[in-house]
Amino acid sequence: MVLRKIVNINEELCNGCGSCIPKCAEGALQIVNGKAKIIKETYCDGLGACLGECPQGAITITEREADDFDEKAVHEHLKNRETPTTAETSTVTTTTAPAKPQWPVKLNLVPLEAPFYENADLLLVADCAPIALKDFHNSLQQGKRVLIGCPKFDDARAYAQKLGEILKRNNVSSITVAHMEVPCCSALKWVVNKAVEASGKQIPVTEHMITIGGEIQ
Repeated sequence: MVLRKIVNINEELCNGCGSCIPKCAEGALQIVNGKAKIIKETYCDGLGACLGECPQGAITITEREADDFDEKAVHEHLKNRETPTTAETSTVTTTTAPAKPQWPVKLNLVPLEAPFYENADLLLVADCAPIALKDFHNSLQQGKRVLIGCPKFDDARAYAQKLGEILKRNNVSSITVAHMEVPCCSALKWVVNKAVEASGKQIPVTEHMITIGGEIQ
């Protein structure tokens, strides 16, 4: 062990939102039992790229004895995390989960830039829809990156502004918007239209309406 700077997470302040995860390029952070944790000290370089991403102020940099940062170990860790093993191959090819992880999924919490946006087919879905829609994962989620929101309880204009910035900064291939048939929920389509307009890009948009009976129209 060496005396060095390393990330410290105050578990009393951490609410497990996951905003810090995408900013850790070394993959040192994971959500474990509802809290962000360093999974291995050798993966944390102590530079604190995740520091400003915590809305709770739970992350600080401290100086203490810790295992030294190991760049080679980080490289292997990231390689293994993104490449399925032989035993996993059959599962990966038959499931619909994207190869690279995505967290968080709420539109209010997702970062403005992240690797999982690259060439992604985004699905902006009302938070009620996965419960209401029968077989949501196979019907809508297959092969897509999911953003969840509720325009009734959140600010639709803020949604449109943030999504527009995401589209500007990343190469998104397409957007699917899925909302419930209730009037307030249809504002998600407005959010997508405004975001695409603000991005200045030509991004194809598909709309689905979900009935309260759990069917797609």
